[in-house]
Amino acid sequence: MLFPTMLVGSYPQPDWLIDRERLAGRFPPRVRAPELWRVSEPYLAEAQDDATILAIKAQEDAGLDFVTDGEIRRESYSNRFATALEGVDLENPGTALDRSGHPNPVPRVVGPIRRRHAVGVRDLEFLRSHTQRHVKVTVPGPFTMAQQAQIDFYGGSRERAAMDYAAVVNEEIRDLFTAGADIVQIDEPYMQARPEEARAFGLKALNRALEGITGTTAVHICFGYAAIIHVRPSGYSFLPELAECRCCQVSIETAQSNLDCTVLTGLAGKKIILGVIDLSTHTVESPELVASRIRRALPYVDPQNLLVAPDCGMKYLPRAAAFAKLQAMVAGARVVRTQLQSEMTREAHAKS
Repeated sequence: MLFPTMLVGSYPQPDWLIDRERLAGRFPPRVRAPELWRVSEPYLAEAQDDATILAIKAQEDAGLDFVTDGEIRRESYSNRFATALEGVDLENPGTALDRSGHPNPVPRVVGPIRRRHAVGVRDLEFLRSHTQRHVKVTVPGPFTMAQQAQIDFYGGSRERAAMDYAAVVNEEIRDLFTAGADIVQIDEPYMQARPEEARAFGLKALNRALEGITGTTAVHICFGYAAIIHVRPSGYSFLPELAECRCCQVSIETAQSNLDCTVLTGLAGKKIILGVIDLSTHTVESPELVASRIRRALPYVDPQNLLVAPDCGMKYLPRAAAFAKLQAMVAGARVVRTQLQSEMTREAHAKS
């Protein structure tokens, strides 16, 4: 099917589960932030499961072709995985600059980074047990995790840390595909935020994370959550380099930034997950506006290689607005799909 639809990863958590006002009033947590949850620890896992079922159903009701678990159990896209690893001192966090330039508490790496156990497999199994649709799961990328940490081991080398992060991400991806994932997406927003270091060793770490992987993989690179990073550049500082990445798909945002889609010609051979929903506003796009954003990419990407998604994670939006935006996204994809299929039918008739 042309233009299959999906989330980038996250869907809004219910207000009864997480303190959304408190979540929005701070930078995304890099260490664990139990104070954000409204449900006490003995009941939290069950509440998260219940909220995950709601997120799955919302995606199905909106008409998405690929479904995620909405990252409902996560305080941020990265900290659930990053804080589950060996070599990190959770009791004494470090400090690193966020992509906005502000200091933020982060995991402090004090030893070799190793994976104790599969982190996301149980979440994936829960997702698969509650939907018949294709499923996608996300893991934080090795470069981004190395940027979101204070490196007191490895002689302070972020590159050496990133390569060990890459090894554990590789192990996790293998387990996720074995458990039945259809797509595994690696989130690497800091490749855009720190392009010089990304060119120096980020791509090497990312390819190590994907080494030997045969399933469908995606890499998401973005400008940051719209609710927190308000100003968007007109173009990516690190994107054509992903043509050399081992991933199958590249997830980018184009809606809020009004990205010039000519840059997609540099990613020939990759499928593109095209961000077409602006997350900086609660205003719901019309299907025709979504369709126009999809059409902007068509001169540069074969329709067969185009997937459709919001710009980034939706976790900061009100649930009603997020659901309505997904409905508009699905409707907009249908508009362009129907148009192209009609054109192809007419061309086939003309040739016959």
